[in-house]
Amino acid sequence: MLTFPIYLLLFLVFVNRYVGGYWMKKLRGKNFDTKVEGYEPIVTVVIPLYNEGEQIYHTIHSLLMQDYPEDKLTIMVVDDCSTDDSYTWARKAMKESPRVQVIQNPYNMGKRRGINNAVRHATSEIIVSVDSDVIVERDAVRHLVARFTRPSVAAVGGRVNVLNANENWLTRMQAIKYWFGYEYLKNLERAFSSVMCLSGCLTAYRRHVLIELEPILEHRHMFGVPIKYGEDRFLTRQIVKAGYETRMTLDAVSWTVAPNTLSKYFSQQLRWRRSNFVDLLGGMTHAYKLHPIVGIHYMSLFAMMLAYPVLIVTSIERESFLGLAGLHIGTLAALGTLYGWKTRKRPAAERVHPLWFIGMAVVMPVTYIVATPLAFFTLDSGSWETRVKPQAAPEPEAVPADAEATPEIAFMPAVPRPSLRPIQSFSFPPPPHGVNRG
Repeated sequence: MLTFPIYLLLFLVFVNRYVGGYWMKKLRGKNFDTKVEGYEPIVTVVIPLYNEGEQIYHTIHSLLMQDYPEDKLTIMVVDDCSTDDSYTWARKAMKESPRVQVIQNPYNMGKRRGINNAVRHATSEIIVSVDSDVIVERDAVRHLVARFTRPSVAAVGGRVNVLNANENWLTRMQAIKYWFGYEYLKNLERAFSSVMCLSGCLTAYRRHVLIELEPILEHRHMFGVPIKYGEDRFLTRQIVKAGYETRMTLDAVSWTVAPNTLSKYFSQQLRWRRSNFVDLLGGMTHAYKLHPIVGIHYMSLFAMMLAYPVLIVTSIERESFLGLAGLHIGTLAALGTLYGWKTRKRPAAERVHPLWFIGMAVVMPVTYIVATPLAFFTLDSGSWETRVKPQAAPEPEAVPADAEATPEIAFMPAVPRPSLRPIQSFSFPPPPHGVNRG
């Protein structure tokens, strides 16, 4: 009897994500992803940087090649005291284009606080946040800003595809997982303009909303412990909590490198699990303010995160895990078949074989049963997790006391911005064979 409510909960989440959201999208039709033509506000692209190496150079150039007026788009890279050559590569891009500025935090302060520093210095109407390991398609910024159809829309997220999808079985599995994440899993939230997590890979914000929320974003704690991870989810939730709308469009596309080893994948999942736990728990205080359908879905996701490991442990104790594993394999095979059908018209080089998704039958239970309790007991972690471990960095006391309040001290310009010619001969690398473009 203990497992029946859990199975019922899993069924509810599954229906909401794969069926309810799909039909909401169908019912809304053209109104599901409305846009306004000809809107070209001034945009600042902010790239938080930490130990990304040469990849930051390619990320910057993919943004310099945006199909957007050059005089209305600038790029600001915020280095969080990288311990590799990332800063050097970012400065190289800055020397080659007057539209790029590189700044460096005075100490390792985390992704969100670094972005806040950049937002203070920007004067644009729209801030686009892009992760440092991302390649952005040429029309992405234009598609993002076109979704700010009314003043109540405060944030618009784009789609994320896997750049190294065909590298091995793990990246192939993740390519399908990402596809479902954007094609199905967020549809219910999109239908009510309350997307609860917009990816830092590619999201646009109204600057005045970020300024409005800055006191909350700057001093994020849980039981007195500073929290540095899960910034994207936390920011999105605070925007929704403040009464604004959050949207997402599949037309704005970015490409990211997925973890290609189990250790990297587990580190990523551990960081995401901490973020999910902290933010879903925090959201319980105001989930009732959401549309009832979104609120129920939001609370059921939190309940599932806690209940699913219990179901696995219980099935092992009762020696019924093979039955649960069979249910997993059957469900994933059905979803893989759906993926294969939906992407059947795409060239073979732009999709992966649907059977690779069955790998989730092993990976998902293991990550849930291990990462969930480990995440709970490491909530005070401040690591970037998937980056090289930072060297010991001075805490705020090593910086002048008014560093946070004084923009001139809050970060240090890399070198004076030169008035050099823009880059004319860059074409960002095409996705490798096997990448699914959705």
